[in-house]
Amino acid sequence: MGERLSRARVRAFVGRDEELVRFGEALAGDPQAPFAFYVCGPGGIGKSTLLRRLADHARTAGRLLVELDGRFVSRDPADFERAAGPFLDVPGTVLFVDSFEHCQWLESWLWHHFLPRAADDTLVVLAGRRAPQPQWTADPAWSRLLHVTELEPFSAEQARHLLVAADIRPELRDRVLRFAGGNPLALSLAAAAGSAGCGSEEIWAPSADVLRTLLAGLIGEVPTAAHRRALEVAAQAHSTSEELLTAVLPDEDAHVLFSWLRDLPFMESTHRGLHPHDAARETLAADLRWRAPNAFETMRRRLADEYLRLLREGPEDRGWTVTDELFYLFREGETLTRLRTWSRESEVHDRPLHPDDLDVVLAMAQETEGPASAELVRYWARRQPRAFSVYRLVSTGRIVAFTARLALPAPPDPQDLTTDPVVAAAWRFTDATAPVGPGEEIGISRFSIYPEQYQVPSRVIDLSSSRAQAEAARARGRAWGFAVYQDAETWAERVKGTLTDTGARPRVGAHTYGVFGVDWRRTPVEAWLQRFISATDMTDVPVLSGPSPVSRGAFDQAVREALAHWRDGSGFAACALLRTRLVADCEEPVGALRTLLRGAVDDLALDPRGVRAREALTAGYFSGAPTQEAAARRLGLPYGTYRRHLRQGLDLLCEALWQRELHGPR
Repeated sequence: MGERLSRARVRAFVGRDEELVRFGEALAGDPQAPFAFYVCGPGGIGKSTLLRRLADHARTAGRLLVELDGRFVSRDPADFERAAGPFLDVPGTVLFVDSFEHCQWLESWLWHHFLPRAADDTLVVLAGRRAPQPQWTADPAWSRLLHVTELEPFSAEQARHLLVAADIRPELRDRVLRFAGGNPLALSLAAAAGSAGCGSEEIWAPSADVLRTLLAGLIGEVPTAAHRRALEVAAQAHSTSEELLTAVLPDEDAHVLFSWLRDLPFMESTHRGLHPHDAARETLAADLRWRAPNAFETMRRRLADEYLRLLREGPEDRGWTVTDELFYLFREGETLTRLRTWSRESEVHDRPLHPDDLDVVLAMAQETEGPASAELVRYWARRQPRAFSVYRLVSTGRIVAFTARLALPAPPDPQDLTTDPVVAAAWRFTDATAPVGPGEEIGISRFSIYPEQYQVPSRVIDLSSSRAQAEAARARGRAWGFAVYQDAETWAERVKGTLTDTGARPRVGAHTYGVFGVDWRRTPVEAWLQRFISATDMTDVPVLSGPSPVSRGAFDQAVREALAHWRDGSGFAACALLRTRLVADCEEPVGALRTLLRGAVDDLALDPRGVRAREALTAGYFSGAPTQEAAARRLGLPYGTYRRHLRQGLDLLCEALWQRELHGPR
């Protein structure tokens, strides 16, 4: 029976070729091969499966095996030594210790006192969730004798091979792969569940039994309900920081919870926070959705509210990451599935264009879009070098793509219009539909060049879009946003409901491009993002519905900013209040906002408490008084009294406008 089991394991085994080769060399007596093998990785990654395969290999080679399980090892080193006795006495013995994290307290004793007494030609293989202490890999005596392997998830090809071998139907494999994320345990459980009970049109979903087994295998015991909630935050958020935990779990000790999350073996620490391995993330999210669907939606809404707050109020350099994380939260929606991808196989990071990068960028443009487009890249790199981003692979640092997000103020520069037909087409469209006035600008994601994944959804397009939306949310006077794609008909279908097809098809060299846009004055960025959250087609959602996309603090600040720029035409035309819903439906939003503010101030006098407040606001902002002191003199009031009435007026005005923002005009 043991031989039959061994043969079955060989047939089902996938990957881990390097580990098998190194262990085979050690079994064959290669003097350069390691003596000790240490395999580490999160639960379900395949450590025990690999150990069983190595044990079969050692048994076939005629070696004596001693196999121990760390879960059942006592705290007394003498007990361990008795159980592993042949390793010290019988040459050629191979010692296997699985689940080593359960007896990690033996680690120093093992390296110092036990392993140096091993018999001739012996080998030891340890497997646990935690990596060995760094002093052993740095120790010059052990460095050549110890081989540490941190197991990675299966590649897409290896995972698909496993599902094919398990007879999972082709139409179900992609869904299973998305759930399992290359984790061997998740894949094996999904393969064991198989296609049973699924009709030809149904989407595979993990059963409660599969989820329960995965949670036990991947995560283990969770100390408290607060710790589980922290896990559920990490399962939905793209990356989890301590500040994020504080915001969405305000009644818990975020520092303690974050420290606990950070120590979990399936958590990766990145510069943006903690990132769980894919199988753990999908398992936690699927379990919460199955176990408590209302709690799942509540947690997602809390995260979305925090991201929208950060977009408006957070540090400027966080804006694009917040947008990316918000989209990730709702990645399963139909629109986002068409537009974006979160594959980590080609993870890239972006940096500003450096002069030394220009030759590479021009070569990419020449390769994908031809010499005419390359000349336009050269033109815009001279005009707006800061608009360009270069994308490098995280793994190698190689430049693989670049994008350019241009900001063009009104009126347009005639040279830009004559040089670039795409930019000219965008300006013609705004003139014909909703002209851009003084103090306003348009943004154009003009180039998105990724030769290996040209004009298809990719992380490059994801990141560039996130930056474009963050820039639009923060830019003063951003009137329009445009995106440019070569395969116009395909992209018209992809962006349907999110961007308007202008109908323009300008030609550059041998290629024709589609231009797609959104008027940020009619649909503020926050409202546009809210529509993804509601999972409703954008054309069916009135602008004045649901909660405001702007926080109350940011709204009050925008009211004060608009009043402060009342006599500055360009400053008023760029004020943040124009990006709220107050005048979102107006054809002439700047004039409409002026009328609305004057009317709201006058309405304060309808309440006896607001008469003095109305006079203070009118004198301070609308009368032409050069200073607040002059406004007080004009009213014949002491300056302190005037300031008190002005503060009351601002409070009353902000409250009245906020109610209109939430509920519309009454």
